[in-house]
Amino acid sequence: MKKVLLAEYTIFNDQYLAPEGKAMVAVLKKSFENCGYTVVMPESGDFNSEIERLAPECEYGLVIAPDELLSKFTHTLELATHNAGSDSTSIAVCASKRLSSKLLAKAGVNVPKEVGADFAGKRVIKPVKGAGSVGVRIAKQGEEPKNGEMSVEFVEGESYSVSLVGSRVIGEACEFYSGLPPVVLTVNKQISYADADGKFVYGGGETPVHPKREGEMIEVAKKTIETLGCQGYVGIDMIVGEKIWVVDVNPRPTMSILGIVNVIDEEIADVLLKATVGKPPECIHLNGKKSFYNDNGVRTE
Repeated sequence: MKKVLLAEYTIFNDQYLAPEGKAMVAVLKKSFENCGYTVVMPESGDFNSEIERLAPECEYGLVIAPDELLSKFTHTLELATHNAGSDSTSIAVCASKRLSSKLLAKAGVNVPKEVGADFAGKRVIKPVKGAGSVGVRIAKQGEEPKNGEMSVEFVEGESYSVSLVGSRVIGEACEFYSGLPPVVLTVNKQISYADADGKFVYGGGETPVHPKREGEMIEVAKKTIETLGCQGYVGIDMIVGEKIWVVDVNPRPTMSILGIVNVIDEEIADVLLKATVGKPPECIHLNGKKSFYNDNGVRTE
């Protein structure tokens, strides 16, 4: 029986993010099983040790964890089996919001500029390494970033994400490299807002959506993951206003996957496995439905 390891960190290790983790694992597990795989998952205990224990018996593996931890756990997986996600080096680059922003800006992708507390305009303070909206807030006047944080200009616009699956870039002696472009899954509307204290809250989203600048957004997303060397499932968070700004790169499954599996004809697991051996589908077929999702559930119409 073919086996795949789904190693999701938060279920046993982060009570706050665990509901999102459980929801993502549920849809991925179902899809891999529909593709004929037996899914194995870590038990409670040391997460890295669980990966070391389980990965050698699996044909493929995929790790989902907060950005600042993902590279370490993915490296452990890579030493034992075929990693179906981004490689640990690319993940480490994406995890540093400062480094990834510098690389993207150099490549011509718009990103919010890092600024000091004396910046005249509105600012956002966020962790240099962090997951989602955790710790992200509108800066108070004169507020300095704490250790491990950075301050960037606030950019006006609507919140979106683009979900893609990158084909094989590097890996087992580049055995599966094909040079094929990433396949676009969906463009998603993000529900994100600042509460009364200025802290950003993520409230889920809807997919698919087709904004006026959809084509531009997709091209920006493709350039982003090609610049950073991402492969597998990647979610690119954007603010679309005067410009299209990339505000975060998630080289792992994101909450959008909860809706995506309900609006595409393909099995998401099949797309991931084909892409990781350099044979992604030419395109994804939408079924005409729309999904609304958050960590409380999914509604599909």
